[in-house]
Amino acid sequence: MGNFKEDIARCHSFIFDVDGVMTDGGIVPTVDGDFIRRYDAKDGYALAYAIKMGYKVCIISGGRGRTLEYRLKMLGVKDYYLDCMDKLTTMREYLAREGLDAQDTIYMGDDIPDLECMREVGIPVCPADSAPEVIEASRYVSEFRGGAGAVRDIIEQVLRARGDWARNSMGVTPSTLVASR
Repeated sequence: MGNFKEDIARCHSFIFDVDGVMTDGGIVPTVDGDFIRRYDAKDGYALAYAIKMGYKVCIISGGRGRTLEYRLKMLGVKDYYLDCMDKLTTMREYLAREGLDAQDTIYMGDDIPDLECMREVGIPVCPADSAPEVIEASRYVSEFRGGAGAVRDIIEQVLRARGDWARNSMGVTPSTLVASR
């Protein structure tokens, strides 16, 4: 573990939790058993852009629901594990399958279920409004809250450090990702 900026410049893979990271943690249950969540468009853009630029993005969440799955597909996320109660085993299997080094991987979590994974990666990070234990375990605490720019913050920092941010001025939109499937 060296300098944070040098370490993120080696990063090419991200793992994110959903509720409290990609969202503010609020959920509204629907009568059909799904959940409504609010997402930040800039977080979504950064996720889709990182994927387009060739970065590995994985979602590991205890959350579930058809609308969540649709959101991830819309952003181009191919590797996601929902309703996951053993995040550490899932993360280890994902990293092994993809041939990724945990030391060069960012994990962004916000609460106690994320701690094991955060302790296993080289670059644990979290939103500003995370649980105190998660903040203590993080190498970087975003100035942004979950669901309000924390995902964009860390992705943009990594891509800037690697010279990949805003390199493709055409950008991405969810409609172009869904249409290309």
